Amino acid sequence: MSQACPLIFRQIDGTLARVSAIYVSLFVVLFLLTSQVVFLYFVSIDFLMRLYGLKQYSIIQQLSIFTKNIFSLKTDMTDAGAKRLAAGFGLFFMLLFIAEYYLGLNISLLLSAGVFFICSSLEILFGYCLGCKIYFIIKKIYPGFME
Repeated sequence: MSQACPLIFRQIDGTLARVSAIYVSLFVVLFLLTSQVVFLYFVSIDFLMRLYGLKQYSIIQQLSIFTKNIFSLKTDMTDAGAKRLAAGFGLFFMLLFIAEYYLGLNISLLLSAGVFFICSSLEILFGYCLGCKIYFIIKKIYPGFME
């Protein structure tokens, strides 16, 4: 199976995913600068809303749509399954950050934040989604994954 879309025969706007990655990264930076864990809770809840089909209530989704419209960014359709898995990884990172924060694992928190920023920077700057690449590998091994 090649990495051609669609893999689950549903597509989403990849441009919105990239803009959302910018906003998520900004909230993580706000957390790192202020140590206010509320930013992580906000992003975690927002990820949950988007993952469970409540995008209309997602503030980050609404900000992304607004930003896309303001800057007249073009629509770039991509596989929904891959972006869904990537969002799951994003939620995992937020929960990991929260756990590390409460456990006082500051060095571990900074290291995992570094990994998160590398992944989100690849998405934001180059449209390269590491979570999506992992999705394609899993689909080769388990073709029925996320259907």
